[in-house]
Amino acid sequence: MRFRPRLLDTLPGYDRAQLVGDAGAGITVGVLALPLAMAFAIASGMSPTAGIWTAIVAGLLISLLGGSRVQIGGPTGAFIPIIYAIVVDYGVANLLIATMLAGLMLIAMGAFRLGNMIRFIPISVVIGFTNGIAVVIFLSQIKDFLGLKIDQLPGEFFGKISTLAGALGTTHLPTVTLATASLALLIGWNRLAQRIRWMRRLPGPLGVLVIGTAVTALFNLPVDTIGSRFGGIPQAVPALAFPELDLTNLGKLIAPALTIAMLGAIESLLSARVADGQIDDRHDPNQELLAQGVANLIAPLFGGFAATGAIARTATNVRSGGRTPVAGIIHSVVLLAVVLALAPLAHHIPLATLSAIVVMVSFHMGEWHAFKTLGRYSAAYRTVLLSTFFITVVFDLTLAVELGLVMASLFFIHRVSDLTRIEPVPLAEGASDADRARIQVFRIFGSLFFGAANKLEALLAAADTRPAVIILSLDKVINIDTTGLEILQNLHRTLAKQGAVLVLCELNTQPASLIARSGFAAQVGDANIVSSLDMALARANACLASAAPSGGLSASAPPPPDASPAP
Repeated sequence: MRFRPRLLDTLPGYDRAQLVGDAGAGITVGVLALPLAMAFAIASGMSPTAGIWTAIVAGLLISLLGGSRVQIGGPTGAFIPIIYAIVVDYGVANLLIATMLAGLMLIAMGAFRLGNMIRFIPISVVIGFTNGIAVVIFLSQIKDFLGLKIDQLPGEFFGKISTLAGALGTTHLPTVTLATASLALLIGWNRLAQRIRWMRRLPGPLGVLVIGTAVTALFNLPVDTIGSRFGGIPQAVPALAFPELDLTNLGKLIAPALTIAMLGAIESLLSARVADGQIDDRHDPNQELLAQGVANLIAPLFGGFAATGAIARTATNVRSGGRTPVAGIIHSVVLLAVVLALAPLAHHIPLATLSAIVVMVSFHMGEWHAFKTLGRYSAAYRTVLLSTFFITVVFDLTLAVELGLVMASLFFIHRVSDLTRIEPVPLAEGASDADRARIQVFRIFGSLFFGAANKLEALLAAADTRPAVIILSLDKVINIDTTGLEILQNLHRTLAKQGAVLVLCELNTQPASLIARSGFAAQVGDANIVSSLDMALARANACLASAAPSGGLSASAPPPPDASPAP
């Protein structure tokens, strides 16, 4: 396959003006990514250091190798419930193995050019699991937002709700106050920035993080911080280390790895597609999947975890003037510089403020307006969306997507089968009653496939009399699958046992090709496959004329002089 990162396409003719725009955007996104990377990591059950190095390493690789000009990669909120559940069930080491397996899966998806297939996932499934993930993220933040005394929050929904409800009595007032104030400041940041000039220079999450950290340090607030829980952030590049592999658990990690790969593919390609509309460009989905795979394969070697394209950071990059992958590279360099220079200051960052940032992310992640407009859409759409949402919240994202896809497919099959219909075609006015009884003509509309099998099977059962010739006009049939072909073969055998003949006419390209390749044309007889209805009627009359004394018909009767088989 063709391997060509978009970076190579943007470097020829790259000038100073582009560098200035990319540098400004890269610095802005790098500053924004710092609090988000730490917040997402902590919410996922990982250390803030893991989140930062995921953003640095994965973000760099995605920009270097990706198929989008402006994609910014790193940890995202969508992964929080998945990563947290894997950490609780299997541990951090196995999470890193699962992430690397997901990277291999993404590389394979890109190599086999499956990027465009991700777009086949129905929007009802995407909205359902996106809103479900937002709810799960919100629930995961209640502990740190309220300062509850819980050692380990269960990953399972009912256990999580039970644990949170049982710990409400341990709510910590200083933590709640700081978290609420941080959330209120986040909500009102843009309005305040219109009045206060210096606020315009800082992204809201970073500004709130700086203010929350300063207040915590100055007033020595009795709240949990990165220093008190994690011991701070190391001021050094982590040593490369392959996570410890336990072969007994490798099989159990396939399903979590597949979940990471599928969600990473969906979110990264969705982010790239949104960015395309903002910069009037077209990304390469297969190249993007390859880059995502490499990023998820390499990031765990630095202690990082699952990464994908981040919609919010990518949009910020575009709004800030980023137009090439250089902006994403600068974003990673900025994060690296911050870690190496300012890591000790992270000791005082309050977890309550980080929790408020994640709560805000979960609110903006959900497409809540979709619930308000459900009444405008079909029952099938509502069923798929709500079922996917419910299962994502209560059970598991993988199960939700699988069930959502199955339900959407079944509803689609039902809708398409409804479009397939069989209608009788009356003979010409001059035909005798005997001819009308012995020759029956049907026109089939739509697609003759497994979902519409029952309609053709009922053809003979619905007939008032037993015909001597059945003509099927297929000019309105756009497709026949192997099940539809088998039904035609069964109809032919049934008619042959009754001494009757099947004539096919007006075949389109795909049905004609399948009928020829399968050998069914030879079974029916070339003379019984014609190109027009008039020729089919002439063929039927020829069959009737050649009837044996016993009343049986010969399917091999010679065609009339003006008839010839369809090509």
